[in-house]
Amino acid sequence: QLQLVESGGGLVQPGGSLRLSCTASGSPFYSTAIGWFRQAPGKDREGVLCITSSGDTTLYADSVKGRFTISRDNAKNTVYLQMNSLKPEDTAIYYCARGTYYCSRSGKDFRSWGQGTQVTVSS
Repeated sequence: QLQLVESGGGLVQPGGSLRLSCTASGSPFYSTAIGWFRQAPGKDREGVLCITSSGDTTLYADSVKGRFTISRDNAKNTVYLQMNSLKPEDTAIYYCARGTYYCSRSGKDFRSWGQGTQVTVSS
């Protein structure tokens, strides 16, 4: 079955950039939406951005508008999250997950969650 693996996290200074990758194995995800989510310490999980199979994007978190972008390369079975102008508030574990054809507003509509990758923004 489809399995997703996140990578690219790490420690970065405020204002810096990171590019996260979500790579699928077992089955291609070209026909499904992929969402990025994050969970900060002591906080609930929140959606960040989502992208459909056709490349349409949905912004979940207003706090990342203009700073984060989502893209996908179906040939590589990979979805990217480019994070620029990072802030300490962006510190969280970032997850990707498979949706349906659409970018649902509910995390319950997503499956095949990856293990997450830690992003820490600190000076």
